[in-house]
Amino acid sequence: MEQPVTVGRAGRPPGGAREVPEAPTALDALVAEDLTARVTLDEQGRVTGWNAGAERLLGHPSGEMLGRRAADLLAEPIPVRGGMPALAGLSRWNGDVALRHRDGRKLTVRILAHHRTPAGGAPAWLIVSALTGPSPQPGLDASLVSWSFAQSPCCAQAIYDTRLRLRRANADMERSTALTEEEMRGLRVSEIIDDAAGERAERSMARVLRTGEPQYDENYLRAPGEDHEHAWSVFMSALRDQEGTIRGVCLSAHDMTEQFWARKRLQLIAEAGRRIGSTLDVTRTAQELTDVTVPALADFVSVDLLAALDDVPEPPVRALPADGPLRLRRVALRSVTPGAPEAVVAAGEVDSYPAGSAPFESLRTGRPTVQEATDPALIAWFARDPARAARIRSFGIHSVLTVPLAARGTTLGVAFLVRYRNPDPFQHDDLVLAGELAARAAVSIDNARRYTRERATAVTLQRSLLPQRLPRQAAVEVASRYLPAGGRAGVGGDWFDVIPLSGARVALVVGDVVGHGLHASATMGRLRTAVRTLADIDLPCDELLTHLDDLVARLNTEEGDGGRGGSAESAETSADVGATCLYAVYDPVSRHCCLAGAGHPRPAVVRPDGTVDLIPLPAAPPLGIGGLPYEATEVELPEGSLLALYTNGLVATRDRDIDAGIDRLREALAGPAPSLEALCDRVLTELLPQRPADDVALLLARTRALDAGQVATWEVPCDPSAVARTRKDVVAQLERWGLADAVFVTELVVSELVTNAIRHAEPPVRLRLIHDTTLVCEVSDGGNTAPHLRRARSHDEGGRGLLLVAQLTERWGTRQSATGKTIWAEQPLTLP
Repeated sequence: MEQPVTVGRAGRPPGGAREVPEAPTALDALVAEDLTARVTLDEQGRVTGWNAGAERLLGHPSGEMLGRRAADLLAEPIPVRGGMPALAGLSRWNGDVALRHRDGRKLTVRILAHHRTPAGGAPAWLIVSALTGPSPQPGLDASLVSWSFAQSPCCAQAIYDTRLRLRRANADMERSTALTEEEMRGLRVSEIIDDAAGERAERSMARVLRTGEPQYDENYLRAPGEDHEHAWSVFMSALRDQEGTIRGVCLSAHDMTEQFWARKRLQLIAEAGRRIGSTLDVTRTAQELTDVTVPALADFVSVDLLAALDDVPEPPVRALPADGPLRLRRVALRSVTPGAPEAVVAAGEVDSYPAGSAPFESLRTGRPTVQEATDPALIAWFARDPARAARIRSFGIHSVLTVPLAARGTTLGVAFLVRYRNPDPFQHDDLVLAGELAARAAVSIDNARRYTRERATAVTLQRSLLPQRLPRQAAVEVASRYLPAGGRAGVGGDWFDVIPLSGARVALVVGDVVGHGLHASATMGRLRTAVRTLADIDLPCDELLTHLDDLVARLNTEEGDGGRGGSAESAETSADVGATCLYAVYDPVSRHCCLAGAGHPRPAVVRPDGTVDLIPLPAAPPLGIGGLPYEATEVELPEGSLLALYTNGLVATRDRDIDAGIDRLREALAGPAPSLEALCDRVLTELLPQRPADDVALLLARTRALDAGQVATWEVPCDPSAVARTRKDVVAQLERWGLADAVFVTELVVSELVTNAIRHAEPPVRLRLIHDTTLVCEVSDGGNTAPHLRRARSHDEGGRGLLLVAQLTERWGTRQSATGKTIWAEQPLTLP
């Protein structure tokens, strides 16, 4: 059989058979324990507890009932489960039960049963029933109700008749209105409270009388003699007689000022989280802090940052002077007064704060400070600055709150809050709220400061890697633009270049590295250097892109290995390198342009008659994908044609697809422009938003053509005797061009290059002179072997000719072609 358990005061101790009464207490004497019949049952319905009240009710003593089944006391059968009414798993049951008194009488008893599980014990039932008797004082219940209304400290209550005239008011209502019940009797709410809140309450009470439905309002009032507003939650309900007729209205007002301001503080913190830090701009973020706090928390707010942070890549460990003064730059301010006339320091200005001043002490301790106008420290600070003291007095500023701004161990500045229109001084809750807002703003300001520093670094790197000035060359007239992305995107990897090549040709390059930031800028620099190196050896367009594709693939491999084995920081920037590129070579002699692209937008060409077309290029993947060869396209461009090379950011935006952007580009290029520089500006203005979301690179090149009289070509027989004849022809041509000063060097160059071609190469041998800004001498042959510059030893008979060519000319080199090679040398027309 299950052992009985202790339940309430009448239970047995575990393992015992009889209850152990506890020592009487003062509470027992006060509540008169025998006025309630208390019985406890176990889950089988056996009595485990029986108090004196139960003995008074049914006549059975405790010793007689313990262990018996409770069902034996029932005078009438009822549905039972284990000796108790079937409760279907309920934890409580109440109702009337017919019980048999010890003397045989039948009693109908109202009981309340609780099903509960004591700590460490088995489930049990507690059954209670009140033993009612005559009231010790007739009329006491009515008196208690009257006293509870008059003396209730929970809320302010008033009763109004059907004419909305006050009949009764409790003590709390008297305190809230600073009027006695007699002074208010017979008056309306709007007459007692001369405020719009009184009129609203009166209209709500009229609706109660008309509809019988309760009404609810929230009012904000300053009680007489109080220095701050109170928030009241007002309930109005109908008072009905026994027939249901409305006889009046009860108005209950609960003071919820603390809850109201706690809710307002939470709303302000939530609004701050939504509004502060919307951009990565230090000044804008500081201004957002002032916008949030005025007028919700203060009448005037300024945000001052340490002047020591100006133009400093990383703030010093200790930015505060040991003994003052402290220099702060005001970056944002806001006031309830238009124009902020109470501001002593204007936005952008730097002011000095001595030791002992509120900003200095707040930053020194790292804690917010609250000072009243009568504070000696505040008075001493103002005494040092008569202008500030006069402004404080004229506006009646009475409370000052100073909050430090610090994030990630870096001291940034201070927020300065004052009150003069709001009569309430700053309290502890205001200090806590201001500290929370300042902490959120400080993190956003620090993020903006770090972003600004990183962006400035990336911009500096990007611009240093782009051409500082375009090189001199005669093949094309060029103009260019580069715009970094606005907003959070930051600097990317767009680039362009103009590379002079041999034979008066020029290479035009535009590329785009995927991503933004320092990593994209550094990758762009590596690719631009690689393109210049590959262009210097005169690779064809398609071969150059193939080599560049191999380089990007190797970079991806290196980045992947570094990301797996490096630190978390390196892994963060080790995403695959992706890039597009367009490489074009224009020859002003033949007016042919060779182009090859790697996943890049097609270039546009504006012909002399004004028509604008896109040059068709074979489809090709971006660099680094691999697997497919690149193909070149060759077009002939009339002199004066305009080539437009650009990156994807120019034609594709968030609200416009690339096809629509290309159409707008064609329209912008078609119109007349006084210069290429003006045309660049027009294209950017018509195609880009104010803050582009992606980097933009634009390169415009107007083609030129060399006149036939500027080029001389000779077919040279493969006979050593032809060298002398060739020299004479060259001298004659130079004299016709008026380049007599270049005869000596040119003779040596032609003699050496032609002789080498006849001796060591294969026919046909061809000599070409190009008279441009420089004088170019080219010797072509059918061989594939290229000469190498070497230093001849003392007993060598040859090996010195090419060295002389390199010494006497400005540049020289070799380029391969489908039918052989060309060795060229370039000399300035004005000899040193």
